[in-house]
Amino acid sequence: MAFAGSVIGGAYAFPALAGKYPRLRPPLGIADHTIDGRGCSLTFDDGPHRQGTPAVLEVLAAHGVRATFFLVGEQVAKNPSLAAEIVAAGHEIGLHCDRHRNQLRLGPRAVREDIEHAAARIEETTGRPIVRYRPPYGIFNAAALAHVHRQGWRPLLWTHWGCDWAPDATPESITETLIGREVGEGSVLLLHDADDYGAADSWRRTAAALPRIISDLERRGLRWSVDV
Repeated sequence: MAFAGSVIGGAYAFPALAGKYPRLRPPLGIADHTIDGRGCSLTFDDGPHRQGTPAVLEVLAAHGVRATFFLVGEQVAKNPSLAAEIVAAGHEIGLHCDRHRNQLRLGPRAVREDIEHAAARIEETTGRPIVRYRPPYGIFNAAALAHVHRQGWRPLLWTHWGCDWAPDATPESITETLIGREVGEGSVLLLHDADDYGAADSWRRTAAALPRIISDLERRGLRWSVDV
């Protein structure tokens, strides 16, 4: 849906809609599935985080799962070694933002500067070029989407999320919310490895939920993909 010159990823911007309409598709060339429509992808937003990112990396390593981390520039500046560790562990990265702000409150110049600053920080720290982008709160404004397309990056949202940032989230609620029966080939799952923009210590509940999430989906015969 679009209004006021802004592009909003439908259900992805509003938890109530996301739960009711998990298959509502995003508009205007914004992707929400794996590139080839196969496998299942774990993605993490808002890091790196001094405690949350190592906890998540430990679980992923124990299960042999690769994921994609959408990094925040200001957090990369605080934790550069962790950003590098994500890549060294075999995971993929994406650009989330430099400062975690709703794009509906930003003008075109501010959005472009935020994206460009974040890209420079992330690429310099990780040694990886940016190829995918996800905006804060899953909300694009028109300027951001146009800029991303000009760069040749893939704008990516998600098909399912665990609402793990919420203050009342538990490992059980995260798991049940994230891995409903609609999860299947091509699904992109959203979690958070940081609590800087969510409830305090939310990363602990995310890390606690991860083993069951991974085990349950593997029992369904899904393979893990970072082709997003």
